[in-house]
Amino acid sequence: MLAAIRGITRKDAAVAVLVGVVQLGATTAIARHQQTIPSRSLDLGGYLLLGVAAALLVWRNRYPGLVLPGVFVATLGYALLDYPRGPIYIALIVAFVHCILHGKRVVAYPILLVGYLSFTLLVAQVTDHDRPPPPVLIGITAWLLVLLVGSELIRMQQSVFAERRRRRREVELAEQAEARRRASEERLEIARELHDVMAHSISLINVQAGVALELMDRRPEQARQALTVIKAASKDALLEVQAVLASLRGTRQPVDGETGPPSPSLCRLEEIVARARLSGVKVHTRVDGEPLPLPIDADLAGARIVQEALTNVARHAGTELAAVRVSYHRDADRAEVVIMVDNDVLAGSAGPVAGDTGGRGIPGMRERAEACGGTLAAGPRPGGFRVEARLPIRDQEPREQNARMTP
Repeated sequence: MLAAIRGITRKDAAVAVLVGVVQLGATTAIARHQQTIPSRSLDLGGYLLLGVAAALLVWRNRYPGLVLPGVFVATLGYALLDYPRGPIYIALIVAFVHCILHGKRVVAYPILLVGYLSFTLLVAQVTDHDRPPPPVLIGITAWLLVLLVGSELIRMQQSVFAERRRRRREVELAEQAEARRRASEERLEIARELHDVMAHSISLINVQAGVALELMDRRPEQARQALTVIKAASKDALLEVQAVLASLRGTRQPVDGETGPPSPSLCRLEEIVARARLSGVKVHTRVDGEPLPLPIDADLAGARIVQEALTNVARHAGTELAAVRVSYHRDADRAEVVIMVDNDVLAGSAGPVAGDTGGRGIPGMRERAEACGGTLAAGPRPGGFRVEARLPIRDQEPREQNARMTP
């Protein structure tokens, strides 16, 4: 009971009070001028019945299937006791409309029929008044049909509005989910770019720093060359990181007016392997088939896969030998580029094969391949380790030769 009382809103209470004031006030005023129709004057019992009918409306939204029968009983009791007539049906109309709006037809329709028979026939029989003439019965019937149809139309309109709100909410939720998905993909792409840029450059810097420290006293010229490589690699890494951050900020202008290096591309395969060679890895390259124009995503993914695979060779393989093979295939149904990076494990080497690091190297390469509809396989082979990527060549805008790096 307390929960039901606590659930009453100000709007519910205001409607109930307004209906009660109108019913009691107007009926009291009209009763003063009724001399022949009622046989009972408006007393405490009449006020109580009208007040109960109005008071029940505070629960019309929470319990519409119970409020309507309660209001009907109170209103019918008032009429059967032959109290003065007046706007005594307002509470009943409000309760009926809300019952329809909440879909309680199984309660509303029988109450409508029983109410029609009771107020037109039963009340006249009990109070010894004349039955309403046919024109009045027709008018009451027409009024009740208007009430029923109007309630149903309002309910249908509310259903349409509710469905529109639901659809708008679904669209908003879908747009939010899509925005979160795009943001997640962008973060993942930026993370891959930063990983590829930093891992490749820092690996080269680490190797050359070791060379410089070892040869600084014995061969200062070679140490100077190693430091020169470190300077160039660190500068390129800084510019590439600035380009990624500029893209993240929504700009394409490099910081401090620097001109960043072109984005890695399979068209410049020798430029990619040049850094690996500087780190001490002997890389052999081979291109099979006629080079095909590559979409931007496939070109960047392929270049990054070669770059990351060679970085893993330099950092983890314990070998100085690697081979990069790029093969272009085209037939009537499809075109693809196959990238294969092999490294040979030197006899007696204790180092792990390339990619066997437990880090983000191979997962990152696989994500790049899958992002453009391709596949990547990485694993041991007899005498070494192999990374093989297959990237489809779709009809997209080819990559510009001097495109700036974009995540």
